[in-house]
Amino acid sequence: MPADFLPALRPARVPWNKGRSIGQKRPLLPWHVWSIRVRLEMAGNPRDLALFNMAVDSKLRGCDLVALRVRDVFAGGRVKERASMIQSKTGKSVRFEITESTRLSLKTWIRDPEMIGLDFLWPSRIHGSPHLSTQQYARIVRGWVMSLGLEPSAYGTHSMRRTKVAQIYKKTGNLRAVQLRLGHTKMDSTVRYLGVDMEDALSLSEGIDL
Repeated sequence: MPADFLPALRPARVPWNKGRSIGQKRPLLPWHVWSIRVRLEMAGNPRDLALFNMAVDSKLRGCDLVALRVRDVFAGGRVKERASMIQSKTGKSVRFEITESTRLSLKTWIRDPEMIGLDFLWPSRIHGSPHLSTQQYARIVRGWVMSLGLEPSAYGTHSMRRTKVAQIYKKTGNLRAVQLRLGHTKMDSTVRYLGVDMEDALSLSEGIDL
């Protein structure tokens, strides 16, 4: 057969998701949160401890978390108990609580010599970048996950966003509360985000005895 009529050979393309865990990232469990906090405290890492605590409390997307400014959480010489942020994805404001342990870690970090005169809460250590990038944040989260011996492909920055709301839903079954905390405009988005299915609905119903 003449070469002109031979079928063209195309190199096999490696699927983009080969070896990756696709789909929603898992939330951290309470013991994961406790273990990471202890490790960061023992390592004497005030920035990462404050970053971790804020990621859990605020439930912000990574792009919004890294863009927080000192004035967003600190006023009148103290850390606020509640704060708000305009979400870059929706353009709408979302409020979040800052618990006592998080306030303490933020206070320590804000008063760190490394933070003197800086505007952003998580300044980048790379010249020319005003604050951590989402890629840098993702690498930090990966380090936290790997320190526990967990599979890094199963977790990511969205794990931090889902961690607290997963516990809120587990303990209360209140989807509306979770929707407000995440800043979702539609309940359907919250249902998909949590992975709520018929088994969850049945479990909640079984707990109600009339």
